[in-house]
Amino acid sequence: MSASGLRPVVTELRLSAFKTHCRAAFPMGPLTLIAGPSGSGKSGVLEAYAALARLAGGQRLEEVFRDPAGYIPRRARPDGQGRRGFRIGCTVDGPVGPVRLDVAVQAEPELRIVGERMTGAGETLLETALRDPGRRRVQAAWHTAGAVAVTRAPLPDDRLATSLLPLRVAGKTEGQRLALAAAEQVVVALRSVFVCDPRPERMRAPAPPRDGRLRGGCENLAAVLRRTSRECGSRHAALVAAVRAGCTGPVEDLVTEGPAGGVVRALLAQGELGAMPVERLGDGELRYIALALVLLTGPGVLEMDPAADVLSARQAMTVLADGFDRCLDRRQARALLRVAARMCARGHIRLVGTVAEPPVAEEPGAEEGAGATVVHLGCERGTRVPTAR
Repeated sequence: MSASGLRPVVTELRLSAFKTHCRAAFPMGPLTLIAGPSGSGKSGVLEAYAALARLAGGQRLEEVFRDPAGYIPRRARPDGQGRRGFRIGCTVDGPVGPVRLDVAVQAEPELRIVGERMTGAGETLLETALRDPGRRRVQAAWHTAGAVAVTRAPLPDDRLATSLLPLRVAGKTEGQRLALAAAEQVVVALRSVFVCDPRPERMRAPAPPRDGRLRGGCENLAAVLRRTSRECGSRHAALVAAVRAGCTGPVEDLVTEGPAGGVVRALLAQGELGAMPVERLGDGELRYIALALVLLTGPGVLEMDPAADVLSARQAMTVLADGFDRCLDRRQARALLRVAARMCARGHIRLVGTVAEPPVAEEPGAEEGAGATVVHLGCERGTRVPTAR
């Protein structure tokens, strides 16, 4: 990693051909909100981002795309060999500068990566192509700039070649070191992702006390609150202040009780009114508390797998929140966006969320201090067309 200390971050997501999207490019800022009506393809944007993250983490194609045909654009027609697929990619900025990664996936008749390209610093740093459809291999070529311009070798067609590059390249030449640095930049940015969709129906149940890393559905909220209240008083105070702004009635503290019967419960301390178990709260208030907790904590509290060999100070965590404003009223949405803007402005955390109503995305506080990017999805001749401001 460069001594500049820049944290690698995704600055653009490309859905060249993915579900309802065609030739679409989405700018990604510290705080990015994808707005649009139902059916406009908002969730598909986050699905593509999460898929790249999982591939960068080393997962195989069949683990990431369990229903491959569901990602093929509906208008896509098979070629002469009956092949159809989809294409996604991203740009990652960091110490190496902007690095582009584009991946072509064949979904039918067999799931495989048929092409991958990583470019940066004016060079094609890695490129793969399917040469022999009868073999489960792609031919890879990576930048060497030594006695030969590139090195070629076969790689499996069910894994992201960018994530495999450090296992195959020694880094002996300047060109190899550049390719390795670019691959690390892409992998670090993509792996630092937490997919979050709080499920109120699950959050109402007490949680085992040792379940101290928050899962994506936030069903173990009570156990995580017990942990965070003990580990960091300042962050807990910030969470209580955020909850006070988003919940009805007085909020003096957010506390836990137990373990009793082997489980922990979370409660709102409401002064003279006593303690309110969080399971009695409405869906909106539960989702609000969970999302505020995610934004105010970090990778050590969340169940995610960032690059372990890179210092946390060199990584920026990205939260993917589908339905960021789901179940929230306008007051709660404003308060949560203010929390997101404040935390994203610090550079340690980024947020990409989908919102149903464009007015919510434009509320005061959505852009304060974080350089928020609001992408509006609309339809034009059957193609989802993003517009950003």
